[in-house]
Amino acid sequence: MIDTTDRDILTILRRNSCTSKAEIARQVGLTPTAVFERIRKLEERGVITGYQAQLDPAAFGMGLLAFVFVTAERPVEEPDLGPTLAGIPGVEEVHVIAGEDCFLLKVRAADTEGLYRLLREEVGTIPTVRGIRTTIVLETVAEPGERAFCEELPDGGAANGERDSAGAGRNRKSAAPRGPRPSLLSTVEKKY
Repeated sequence: MIDTTDRDILTILRRNSCTSKAEIARQVGLTPTAVFERIRKLEERGVITGYQAQLDPAAFGMGLLAFVFVTAERPVEEPDLGPTLAGIPGVEEVHVIAGEDCFLLKVRAADTEGLYRLLREEVGTIPTVRGIRTTIVLETVAEPGERAFCEELPDGGAANGERDSAGAGRNRKSAAPRGPRPSLLSTVEKKY
């Protein structure tokens, strides 16, 4: 179970995965050793699946972002289509979706000409692709890492100062205030 302190640690790491254990400890009111142990347990349980640098695609000349909906002739009978789409340069993500379309692609290109070339020469030449619909992104309001996907504890969570399996409460610095403390998730500023 993920408690409020774990969520606060995850929020800090999502903002900047290079934040030191000492800085995380200062922000959440634990010792660096306790933070290290919590992060280790989150990694072991598969909650944290990895760390990566977030790059600016525009710095690589890939400033155009688009979402492409792909319809296949026989989606159930085409298990290789997803990996084929994922292997196309410029395709960042491939999702199997329900509804009228079969796949949702997140693609990057230098400009509309590059996007058109990707659609015409790569996606459009796959024999089992029946249709393509494209939406070009004008502005990105929120990116991964800027927003938390879980803002409330599930039922049975260690809210309001209850102890959790990771030992919240035992390792807190004595100067930390008692009682419930606001989650960092509730203090994230919105950028407009």
